[in-house]
Amino acid sequence: MSTKKALITGITGQDGSYLAEVLLDKGYEVHGMVRRSSSFNRGHIEHLGTQNDGTSGGIVLHYGDLTDHQNVDNLIATIKPHEIYNLGAQSHVAVSFQTPEYTSHVNALGPLRLLHSIIANGLQKTCRFYQASTSEMFGKVMEVPQTEKTPFYPRSPYGIAKMYAYWTTINYREAFDVFACNGICFNHESPRRGENFVTRKITLSLSNIIAGKQNKLRLGNLDALRDWGYAKDYVEGMWATLQQDAPGDYVFATGQQYAVRDFVQEAFGLCGYEIKWRGSGANEVGFDKTSGRVLVEIDPTYLRQAEVDTLIGDFTKAKEQLNWQPRTSFKELVYMMVEFDLKANKLDPAKYLKPCEAPN
Repeated sequence: MSTKKALITGITGQDGSYLAEVLLDKGYEVHGMVRRSSSFNRGHIEHLGTQNDGTSGGIVLHYGDLTDHQNVDNLIATIKPHEIYNLGAQSHVAVSFQTPEYTSHVNALGPLRLLHSIIANGLQKTCRFYQASTSEMFGKVMEVPQTEKTPFYPRSPYGIAKMYAYWTTINYREAFDVFACNGICFNHESPRRGENFVTRKITLSLSNIIAGKQNKLRLGNLDALRDWGYAKDYVEGMWATLQQDAPGDYVFATGQQYAVRDFVQEAFGLCGYEIKWRGSGANEVGFDKTSGRVLVEIDPTYLRQAEVDTLIGDFTKAKEQLNWQPRTSFKELVYMMVEFDLKANKLDPAKYLKPCEAPN
């Protein structure tokens, strides 16, 4: 049997890089779409090796953009992938309020362009498609926990665009018989998470405070409740989604929920800071119980125009049909992220981190 070919959009990001590792381990020929940029942002995939001609080893990178239909069409015609994983996106919820049109071009119309190109190139019988959907589609949640059948109520241009892509995926599955699937991923983090996402911002700021580079951590809504998992676990679910006999849509989550302040307390606690809180609203602060030093402040500029208060997923369907379940606990996740950022600041984790059962 010939080698399977996979195309990953967003391959330089957190999920794309972990998925590339999984696919290479399984013997795939892995192609990745990357945007042309003046900054070289490929740190997550450098260790995999890259080839421009696809002759041997590593991954094959192609310049492309989900907003350019001709480019997308040419790539799919050239590669003729057996599997497409659409992980590329304008992925920051807060930014989507500032760039709603661009967010829609990438997150809503990008998947449409990919699916249309599958049809236009006559690949609907040979190419399977995975769309990275998101728990942000649930927004102002209609039930707890959220499942594949929970109605959507998005609260941001990001969530709205992702909902468009979700239904486009289902429509092409039903109208054109494409093996097209949605993975509704709840928040999933790792040391590869972008530094402007709240979890990574917390662990990086903590290491900067210890290193003397930063005085305080500034955050928005401390009470937002999220279902946080480990990204490396989730990409295995993405792969499993496209290996089934029939296409479907799946929730990937942990079924456990923590507030942003819980993440702060867990991370800082690993390094010996017992965070206590005083004040309320924009005047609330987090301080170290021992020293009294204020380490966390509220910055109203980080508050969303329309907040998503609570998200928690039910992954029963994925467990029963894909044999998938999260393997990494909340504490293990926080530990690995703090450890990574201490090392990034050239700090010895053995000196600053409390002992913890490290993840595999």
